[in-house]
Amino acid sequence: MLRQFIDRLQARDSVDEIYRVADKQMRANRQGNDYLLLQLADRSGQICGMRWNANQSLYESFQKGDFLRIIGTTQLHNGLLQIIVQDFESVPRDKVDLADFAINNPQEIENLFADLKKLLASVRNEHLRRLADAYLNDERLVDRLRRAPAGVKTHHAYEGGLLKHIVDLMRLAQNVAPSYPQLDSEMLLTGVFLHDLGKLDELSYDGDLTYTDPGQMLGHLVQGVVELERRARQVLQSTGQEIPSEILWRLEHMIVSHHGYLEHGSPKVPMTIEALVLHYLDDMDAKVNTATELIRSDRNSDSVWTAFHPTLGRKLYKPSDSQKN
Repeated sequence: MLRQFIDRLQARDSVDEIYRVADKQMRANRQGNDYLLLQLADRSGQICGMRWNANQSLYESFQKGDFLRIIGTTQLHNGLLQIIVQDFESVPRDKVDLADFAINNPQEIENLFADLKKLLASVRNEHLRRLADAYLNDERLVDRLRRAPAGVKTHHAYEGGLLKHIVDLMRLAQNVAPSYPQLDSEMLLTGVFLHDLGKLDELSYDGDLTYTDPGQMLGHLVQGVVELERRARQVLQSTGQEIPSEILWRLEHMIVSHHGYLEHGSPKVPMTIEALVLHYLDDMDAKVNTATELIRSDRNSDSVWTAFHPTLGRKLYKPSDSQKN
């Protein structure tokens, strides 16, 4: 029997398949009756699952990151496909084909990492190169970077998503820099590499995809700056060469300001040209990834418009096949 991948499900399909629990919440309907809201995932995407008449013991019978055999029926609600779950049971991890849940195949991850090393090798400034090497020579960090997502629910929220986001941004930075000779292109490239590495400590991705306790308390902007300070001390200890203070605080500024606005979580707005470019490239890549996923996952074939997306604050027009070709 062929696997029922999420992106192949259609309205009114009968479902009997194993999915990973990306998130779970207990909620109450207008009548005050509890129900279970699930976010179910496989390598093809995510889908909402609704289990009516739930209780606390049912909620506590499994955890985020667990695998469940889901039995139910799909339906469209406000243009989005969801599963009405009639029953489910936990499935041990060793009984699951993990390839069904890995979005990036191992070769794609290796190709991305090779591109990352090649991009950083183009940096000639010896201080920036020493900093980059301090990260890349850490085998534990490299292993985590190969596996980490870039977010929990927003953009690139899958294994290897952080690496793809960073490499895509570095390629963009390399293409943009020649158009703006006033840019310090090597500072920009290094800042792009560093800007989200705090997510390696902010997020938990060995099992359920969620935030670590330090991640909740500090966030990846602060964690990224703390780690950069540590790597600079490591460079001094191993080479005897101190990273010039201006290079260090300009990179730190790029990390803390890359969200662009105080209300978006940055303690400072971008105040260098490199920080401005990083913010706009980062924002563009995140929004395009979110928009692409929204259009790809929209199942309402009766409309050329997606459902309203709260993060983007809009609906999106879905081009027809003829317009794509």
